Amino acid sequence: MSQAGRGFRVDAIAFHDGAAELRVVRDAVFVVEQGVPVEIERDALDPLCVHVIARDDQGQPIGTGRLTPDHRIGRMAVLPDWRGQGVGEALLQALLAQARQLGWSQVSLHAQVPAIVFYARQGFLPYGERFVEAGLDHQSMRLALGTVNAVERRDAAIAAVLGVIANARRRLLAYSRELDPGVFDQPEVLAQLRRFAVSGGEVRVLLHDPAAPQRAIAPLLGLAQRLSSAFAMRAIEEPVDRDYPSAYVVNDAGGWYFRPLGHRFDGETRLDDPARGRQLHAHFDPVWERARPCTEYRALGL
Repeated sequence: MSQAGRGFRVDAIAFHDGAAELRVVRDAVFVVEQGVPVEIERDALDPLCVHVIARDDQGQPIGTGRLTPDHRIGRMAVLPDWRGQGVGEALLQALLAQARQLGWSQVSLHAQVPAIVFYARQGFLPYGERFVEAGLDHQSMRLALGTVNAVERRDAAIAAVLGVIANARRRLLAYSRELDPGVFDQPEVLAQLRRFAVSGGEVRVLLHDPAAPQRAIAPLLGLAQRLSSAFAMRAIEEPVDRDYPSAYVVNDAGGWYFRPLGHRFDGETRLDDPARGRQLHAHFDPVWERARPCTEYRALGL
């Protein structure tokens, strides 16, 4: 197994063959940069784990990750000069590919709090309470492989929306009651939507109650007004459409987050299910054609 990126490649590596290379990265990131005691960083699990390593074009190690026997991803580390260049994503995808080959149905991880958004973009959802590990704040996250992931609370809903937006190609559809306060007004969601829009993406939003976000001066309205070529919003008025109880976000790459009851956060999400994505598109498009444009938003002056 190998995966190439811009100026680097990721390979599986046995610990007894690659311990020195793995430690070059892990010592630099965890021990030196983050202050984790070396006796904690180096544990007895290493020889039992599946490891991946990223190397630059000169063959120098620049990133690491591992799968533990209890189906957990760990020791994800990328040297500072290589961050923001896709190395972390490539490492994570390589580990997920290994997990699928092993027949695992689920993987989990302990994400450092600043990395929660990174893992959410890959489909991981938070669960449990935050905790301190090696002196750093962490959040448990998990991903079901090859099936739906249950969304049970607001932070998981935020993560689900982030994953759907981040994996959209050119089109994102949202069917919402009132722009979902607590999700679409969160800074990380707004930032992800902005990145999608400025990169050429199209966002369509159907609303049951367009007056509610207007009264609340929802920040997404301001973003949509500033990027009006990317955002379009319409109000649902036909009685047959207003009786629909659910809400969802769906992209054009097989990713979706569906809530049976639109006023609640709990539901299901998956990033690799084109068949369900097509079903949601087929529901959205005729309702969009019947809905009226929210012309009242153009005069908000936000």
